[in-house]
Amino acid sequence: MKKTKHGGERGFTLIEIMIVVIIIGLLAGLVGPRLFGKLTQAKQKAAKAQIELFGTALDAFRLDVGRYPTTEEGLKILREKPSGVDMWKGPYLPKEIPVDPWGKAYIYKSPGEHGEYDLLSFGLDGVEGGEGENQDVASWKDTVK
Repeated sequence: MKKTKHGGERGFTLIEIMIVVIIIGLLAGLVGPRLFGKLTQAKQKAAKAQIELFGTALDAFRLDVGRYPTTEEGLKILREKPSGVDMWKGPYLPKEIPVDPWGKAYIYKSPGEHGEYDLLSFGLDGVEGGEGENQDVASWKDTVK
């Protein structure tokens, strides 16, 4: 800011403010899409990590009980002892069963089409298939793209 003849300070002109706003807008336009891409990858990696944690808990359940939970029993059996299952030594998860990073419940099927069980999230759109943030994250898939 510059001083006026009378010793007071003068403010920014409208042109100076507009130039700063345009520069900030250009920077946001360049950086924003990259940050959103990283957010999508982070959510998919978080879903894959949760699925792997469920897999470990399911394996521990199987070692104790001798089988994986049925589709009807679902993942809740990892936290709550069911009646009629004497060898249950859980809880197998330290906290309540979380939803996926998009706020939807994980899908569990046993027996599965891809192994003894299938565990997956359908991504943002909540339907099978898709690309980007709509891509499915599943227990039988090794990587998240």
